[in-house]
Amino acid sequence: MAILIAVFSYGYKGKTVQFERSSPYHRTTVAHFLNHGKWNSDKLESVLQQAVLDLIYGESIRTGKPVLCLADDTIASKAKPPSRAEHPIEDAHWHQSHLKKKQDYGHQAVSVTLSCNGISLNYAIELYDKSRSKIQILLDIAEKLPQAPVLSYFLCDSWYTSVKIMRAFLKKGFYTIGAIKSNRVIFPAGIRQQIGQFAPFLRKTDSNVRLVTVGARKFYVYRYEGKLNEIESAVVLISYPKDAFGVPSALRAFISTDVSLSVTEILNLYVERWEIEVFFRQAKQKLALDKYQIRSARGIRRFWLLMSLAHFICCTGTGRIVSFEDGYRFFQNAMIKERVEFIYRCASEHIPLVDVVNAVA
Repeated sequence: MAILIAVFSYGYKGKTVQFERSSPYHRTTVAHFLNHGKWNSDKLESVLQQAVLDLIYGESIRTGKPVLCLADDTIASKAKPPSRAEHPIEDAHWHQSHLKKKQDYGHQAVSVTLSCNGISLNYAIELYDKSRSKIQILLDIAEKLPQAPVLSYFLCDSWYTSVKIMRAFLKKGFYTIGAIKSNRVIFPAGIRQQIGQFAPFLRKTDSNVRLVTVGARKFYVYRYEGKLNEIESAVVLISYPKDAFGVPSALRAFISTDVSLSVTEILNLYVERWEIEVFFRQAKQKLALDKYQIRSARGIRRFWLLMSLAHFICCTGTGRIVSFEDGYRFFQNAMIKERVEFIYRCASEHIPLVDVVNAVA
């Protein structure tokens, strides 16, 4: 409770000294609670995931709209410790940062968000410690997911559009819509070619090339439907922004294992993947995903779990489903109001100022 209260304090950065301010215990005791405490974090994770499933799957059953399972990863950057450091941060490694376009040191979080009808909740966040691949992490998450209540979609970037992952999610009722790399092999007119080799021969006048609008932007898109390596039938979209047709660096490709979808439907669904990027931004800006000072891998996993709980509380704890930002503001203001009311009552009862200061400090 002390940690959750600290989350809504101004200037929160995930430091144990901030937890201490809302706890009757010393900060070392709070740190021990995260790193070595004998509380059942696995049970909390299970209960939290079931609560997310109940809300998202329930919304899908109520509305008939698909569940969107969004997967991605992010890096919680940390300073590289000196080689002689006695207590270095556990499971911190160098990872390729797509944002910084270079190697970045820290913890990599693999996350899955479930979304339906505008409601998005974090379902799982796993520490990539290199004991198992990111592909295996997603396979393990897919294995535990219940069957989707209606035809649904798994949305991901090019890192996760592996055949194993697509098959694992298809077993649970999720077709895959994801980005793919330009070296992926397709078979236009029965000829085996990489997308990057085939794309330069496309022309705006080709029968399979269309100008489509996604959001406020326009794209020329070529639709291929047929075989891929290890996949009997799928749709591949090869796209360029309207003003950069044929520019190699502007080439983007996408796959859909649901061949019944139109070009516009595929791209509009893929755009929904942005919700997981929003979660990462919220977690870093408000929930200290990249600011915590915890050394043990167990403590970090538990901190991330409590961070996910705080996110869930913000979205659902006001008595109705709201955006994270609205929920966060609600609880932050509620804490301020409670403190002001406490001070007012103390003044009404003529409690000495020194006692009031000690109580709210």
